[in-house]
Amino acid sequence: MGSMLAKEELAQECAVAAEPAKHGKADEPCDCSTDENETASSKESDTEKVPDGFATENKFGDSYRNYEDSARQAEVSRTYNTMHRQQTLEFVREQHAKWLKFDKGEFTIMEVVEMLDALIDDSDPDNDLPNSIHDFQTAERIREQWPGEEYDWFHLVGLLHDLGKVMALPKLAGDSLLEQWAVVGDTFCVGCAPAMDAIVFSESFKENPDYNHPVYGTQNGIYEPGCGISNLVMSWGHDEYMFQMLKANGCTIPEAGLNMIRFHSFYPWHDKRAYTHLESTEDAETMKWVKEFNKFDLYSKGDAIPDVEGVKPYYQALLKKYNIDGKLKW
Repeated sequence: MGSMLAKEELAQECAVAAEPAKHGKADEPCDCSTDENETASSKESDTEKVPDGFATENKFGDSYRNYEDSARQAEVSRTYNTMHRQQTLEFVREQHAKWLKFDKGEFTIMEVVEMLDALIDDSDPDNDLPNSIHDFQTAERIREQWPGEEYDWFHLVGLLHDLGKVMALPKLAGDSLLEQWAVVGDTFCVGCAPAMDAIVFSESFKENPDYNHPVYGTQNGIYEPGCGISNLVMSWGHDEYMFQMLKANGCTIPEAGLNMIRFHSFYPWHDKRAYTHLESTEDAETMKWVKEFNKFDLYSKGDAIPDVEGVKPYYQALLKKYNIDGKLKW
């Protein structure tokens, strides 16, 4: 059942899941630099980090997060390189104005899950299944290792975390349809210099208009040191959209769960420990939960496909419990 000790320790540290710690010392910055000629993720290190109880290889028989020579290298590299060239602070602000009006239609969560049957994530080297399957894989793994009603919101986060990818599907997005480079993949902070040694395919940032900007191209950029991760402007994608959409629709999942959704793709921060100079003390608590979620999000991709129809009623009940059943504004 995984590391029960680790689970109990996390639960004790984060006992009030909805409230991040108000005091305490943030994690000390660590040296996460890599050689400029290496990618931000090595096959050997990722294999070693696979937690007990998960498949040690992805569905292609490869290590997880292999950005060097994966079975999907062509589409993955194209998606990230385009993303890093195009995602500027101005672009992100434009997407906020366009998408955070939540005027694209009204749909239930399960209707959007079904839409994701049509989406295969072009940034993912580990999986070529429809994203809807991955959502249930993640949720069911969390449910297995965090059973019971106390943390049922965590189960629901597993189902919800990637639904923002619907921005790349015409049925919901309509005329606002986005290409996948603006929807999927690891996120990063805009408005300051990218953490080049912590981001995959980082060389393409050199073609981004913000790279040599007198403010946006500096380490702090538009931010003050210690401002807090929640105050950063993130590259636009499914994480930020889904976080904001749930907030706007009155979702009552604890803040710890909503932050899992908001920052689960922010690998440069929670995995490589970049941007620590911008952290506040509360971010240490946020990161504990994000990292706990992340292992299910990543390593469940090696799991068998769950009985989706069989488990849907359980998640329907959770949607009602956390005030997001029925039609929501997207």
